[in-house]
Amino acid sequence: MADAVGLSERQLRRRFTEAVGYGPKTLHGILRFQHALRLGRAAPNSLADVAYQAGYADQAHFTREVRRLAGLTPTELLGSGE
Repeated sequence: MADAVGLSERQLRRRFTEAVGYGPKTLHGILRFQHALRLGRAAPNSLADVAYQAGYADQAHFTREVRRLAGLTPTELLGSGE
């Protein structure tokens, strides 16, 4: 992508961070987290299903990320029965 817009990868990452407020990897993690929350609130899926559908490696990965970003477990955040 950097080549397509005529920038080095470092310049593109710096400009992206200036424009968005986060680096690309951080933004991706936040967007995936938000997607998982929507999935978890929209239908009565298991936490493992939500994790899979949102693109987490497994339920443990999902749980770690939820705790890191929200300070709660997925069960506490979503009110899930698991």
